[in-house]
Amino acid sequence: GEGRFSSFDEAFFNHLKSLGADAVWYTGIPRHASGEDFVKGNPGSPYAISDYFDTNPYLADDPSGRMEEFEDLVRRTHEAGLKVITDLVPNHVAPGCVNPIPVLDRWDYDWTDTRKVDWSDSRTLPFMAEVIRFWASKGVDGFRCDMVELVPLEAMAALIRTCREENPGLLFISEVYAPLSYAAYAGAGFDLIYDKSGFYDIARAILGGGCSARQLTYNWQRLGPLQGRMLNFLENHDEQRLASRAFAGSPSRGYAAMAVAALFNEASVMLYFGQEAGEAAAESPDGRTSIFNFCHPATADRLWRELHGESALLPQERNTLVRYRDLMSMAAREPFRSGRNYDLGWCQRDGFDPDRHFAFVRYGGGITSIVACIFSAEPARVVLHLPDGESFPAGTLELQVAPWDYTVEIINP
Repeated sequence: GEGRFSSFDEAFFNHLKSLGADAVWYTGIPRHASGEDFVKGNPGSPYAISDYFDTNPYLADDPSGRMEEFEDLVRRTHEAGLKVITDLVPNHVAPGCVNPIPVLDRWDYDWTDTRKVDWSDSRTLPFMAEVIRFWASKGVDGFRCDMVELVPLEAMAALIRTCREENPGLLFISEVYAPLSYAAYAGAGFDLIYDKSGFYDIARAILGGGCSARQLTYNWQRLGPLQGRMLNFLENHDEQRLASRAFAGSPSRGYAAMAVAALFNEASVMLYFGQEAGEAAAESPDGRTSIFNFCHPATADRLWRELHGESALLPQERNTLVRYRDLMSMAAREPFRSGRNYDLGWCQRDGFDPDRHFAFVRYGGGITSIVACIFSAEPARVVLHLPDGESFPAGTLELQVAPWDYTVEIINP
């Protein structure tokens, strides 16, 4: 729409619910630096925070009433049955941030539009707790915590404990990249953990032809009891769009990977801004939808207009939307929402290529579903052996699967 709080309306919320969504992550809510000489792009990075207790004027129809408009967005989101997630940025702020938070005169990586928060200062933790308290008072249900690997883990654990004493139900999501650290962040109280260096990197490598589908099994085995704490995705604001030429080249080439992300285990799954219609960031030179500049992604715009009564989506975009709605609504139902999973790769024989095929069972509540995924440009007749001695029927099953696609077979509804 217009990229404002008011653009999120009943038609859009109905669309999100058609995808089986539980929550909306609204990015770029805390006010960030714009129009300064150090800012990257226009309006600038939403992670260069200039005021933790304000929101951005450009998001409101009436900038003077921007906080009231945000509160109304939260109310509408809740009335639609969805939770609200916003960003917490604990590692860095914009130079000249108006809040009394201790900072160091340096930055991480190439983030020259920021200064690093000083977590060795005793004032930092209570300040950040006050930030969470402020947004929770506005109705925010959870926080996606930006680059927490650069913040002392014990400090984040103390912050979460402090905030949950007042708001026990708050959700905390950690942007973490080191798989060996996942258990520590789960132990610190984070509900969900980015599996970027696990699932995302493996799926991307498989789609690029440089990795075997066996790696999906290895990642699942490595996660063990942590699988339910993972957040799977194939896109976010940092990554190239799945449908862009820089990644898969089309949304259909990602269907099998999305099926693994959404159906394989207990992990949660995230869709990013028009992914469900095949947004390819065609306006961008690097396959990313910019978070630094105002931009107008064409597919996302057509999707919004389609949801508001126009026949705006292209035929292939409409087909992609149908596929995503089918997949995501399936993920929200049993046995995929909470049933047990069983990786079938180890017990297969002829008719199964473990480098290009991936198959598994989800079962629970009297329902058993078999999912077969193909990571190849060729269609395949997959022959699956279901072993004896498990909590689902044994036998042999043949499934025809299209290139880069998946199929689901219910064997005892």
